[in-house]
Amino acid sequence: MTHDTTSVAPTGPTTEGRVAHLFGLRGDAWMRHANPRSVWTRFTCVSLVVIAVWSRVWIGWYCLIPIAVASAWTWFNLRLFGVPASTRNWASKSVFGERIWIDRRNIHVRDQFTSRVPNLANAYSCIGLALLVYGVAALDVWLTIAGIVIVHGGKLWYLDRMVLLYEDIKQRDANYASWEHGT
Repeated sequence: MTHDTTSVAPTGPTTEGRVAHLFGLRGDAWMRHANPRSVWTRFTCVSLVVIAVWSRVWIGWYCLIPIAVASAWTWFNLRLFGVPASTRNWASKSVFGERIWIDRRNIHVRDQFTSRVPNLANAYSCIGLALLVYGVAALDVWLTIAGIVIVHGGKLWYLDRMVLLYEDIKQRDANYASWEHGT
């Protein structure tokens, strides 16, 4: 295997890297983040926050309690799950690809992966987020649901690209291939 994945001169972190650092994603935390249960349960976070904020209609200022609970779930989800027994699955590989993507200034990533697709997928999610925020503010159920679907669709598209990125990098560097374990 060639090691052309490390031939880039180190530079500062990407925006995604700063966000990952803010959420405590360093060292072994990445492996817990790659637990499939963690990946799939993170998809509940948006809906829980939406329901919590929407609850202002039903319970007034007491909505701060479900908002705090939903926010805590979002934060602690990253810490709740242990290192998975196996990382040979789509969800884990998507996190490995994200880990590579946020460090793309320091790793040689082939041109096919530095295309606009990951940014387009994130932009698509942002469109959904705008619809979602407007829908929740206006109490429009259909805009809110459309926003959630678009946010998740964009995220799934992005994660799928990250799996492809990881699969490419692991073929070229045994260090990245070693992240995969189990059956």
